[in-house]
Amino acid sequence: MKVSLNLSLKTLYEQDFLLWLTATTQLLREKNLEQVDYENLIEELESMGRSEKNACKSNLRILLMHLLKYQYQAEKRTNSWLYTIIEHRKRLRDALQTSPSLKPFLQEVFSQSYQDARELAASETGLALDIFPELCSVSLEEVLNENYLPN
Repeated sequence: MKVSLNLSLKTLYEQDFLLWLTATTQLLREKNLEQVDYENLIEELESMGRSEKNACKSNLRILLMHLLKYQYQAEKRTNSWLYTIIEHRKRLRDALQTSPSLKPFLQEVFSQSYQDARELAASETGLALDIFPELCSVSLEEVLNENYLPN
């Protein structure tokens, strides 16, 4: 695909992202590196990494929140909660299979994700925040283990 000489890649990036992506991919395939819009390409690659991390962090937070609800509201357990636990474990499993380097990131954000999950669980259940332990009593590995459910 040839990009019009009148339309620079930088302008194309702002006006038609998909066309910019197609043109950039073609330039890279052709090893036509002098025409590549490196500034926006680097920005997009960095953004992809941030998006993957944010998705994992969100999935972990939701998983932890539902594990807390499952444990501290046993009388209100629903199949929906169990489904959410299973689904977010699978999302994290899939992310770790395609990008194993996300594991240290999950370890890094585990404590803060748990704190966020406590607040969300308290807000959603109406239970006092101090009902939920300040520190998570299980490891990331246990949380990700498909056979683990709290008592």
